[in-house]
Amino acid sequence: MKIILAYSGGLDTSVAIVWLKEKYDAEIVGFCSDVGQGEDLEAARKKALRTGAVSCHVLDQRDEFVRDFVFPAVRAGAVYEGEYYLGTALARPCIARGMMEVAAREGATAIAHGSTGKGNDQIRFELGAYWFNPSIKIIAPWREWDFKSRSELIAFAAAKNIPVEATADKPYSIDRNLLHTSYEGGVLEDPDAEPPAEMFQRTVDPRRAPEIPREVSIGFEKGTPVSVDGAALGPAALLTELNTLAGEHGVGRADVVEDRFVGMKSRGVYETPGGTLLHKAHRAVASLTMDREAMRLRDTLSVEYATLAYRGFWFSPEREALQKLVDAVNEPVTGTARLRLYKGSATLIGRSSPRSLYRNDIVTFEDDRGAYDQKDAGGFIRLHALRLRTGAMVAKAK
Repeated sequence: MKIILAYSGGLDTSVAIVWLKEKYDAEIVGFCSDVGQGEDLEAARKKALRTGAVSCHVLDQRDEFVRDFVFPAVRAGAVYEGEYYLGTALARPCIARGMMEVAAREGATAIAHGSTGKGNDQIRFELGAYWFNPSIKIIAPWREWDFKSRSELIAFAAAKNIPVEATADKPYSIDRNLLHTSYEGGVLEDPDAEPPAEMFQRTVDPRRAPEIPREVSIGFEKGTPVSVDGAALGPAALLTELNTLAGEHGVGRADVVEDRFVGMKSRGVYETPGGTLLHKAHRAVASLTMDREAMRLRDTLSVEYATLAYRGFWFSPEREALQKLVDAVNEPVTGTARLRLYKGSATLIGRSSPRSLYRNDIVTFEDDRGAYDQKDAGGFIRLHALRLRTGAMVAKAK
């Protein structure tokens, strides 16, 4: 039996290599995905081999992640429960796609992951895996082994001479990719506790951000970000640049209590510097270029889109159908938005587009030269009031 293990080099997956080999008498093949977490994955690959994996694949998915997952969600205006930009939720299906490509090449009949039985990631990994291979066997060690805590994992690692850097008193868990860094657990499990100041990795404390604001312009073509300050950039490079700029000015922090798909509320603290700018800038260009009713429909469906992504249904007929609609209404969304970054805020200061629907000769309060007949508004209002007036008359008659 050959098992592909989504491997990070951390405590859980390092223990999983040994545990899987012993329980299933299997060959373990590691899979490390680079989605911009900024870790030494070559070192992780070597560690997997030292721990007992027969091989370990490292796949650079940074451009793929931003192009095929982050940018589509930006076009959809997808934000879960009003605050969460879906950083982990978008990374997991990308990783699953890469892992299943490796599983197919290796002829593996099973995959494994280190997600716990309480979270959303187990769902995201497994729904994605089944999309690509309906007959794949999935092993989730946290749902099978007898370990109940990190301290027990650490003790097992010591007994088996598994090299790990974890300690039992880790104050919180961290997940990082090009879109965000998330912090959960430990001291953050008290939703009334302020996050430790030293915790944040990507954004400076807004109170200590530069006194001089920084202006940045973001260009879009058909709803997709293509440039920063006039310079064309590839997907990963563009998001990296925005992360740097926004992070330097303390933009992109969010402290959220969210509803996990498995039914519990959880508290997460997120840094999404570049993603915050992308969503704000996209909305600004769309406001100029997208038809009113098309935007209203998009906005109505963005909640459903975000929910599908959050719950792991990225690879589903309904999400793909929504994406087709989203991309269609984004066809005219070409232009540039300008933002001012200052002490944790990103303020829109301008937007322009060669496909702008904004007509100054119609909207002006000055002489419109006949472009709009104000007398038409009376009939427009009376028609829309007809049902309200009818209802009022019936109510009065009663």
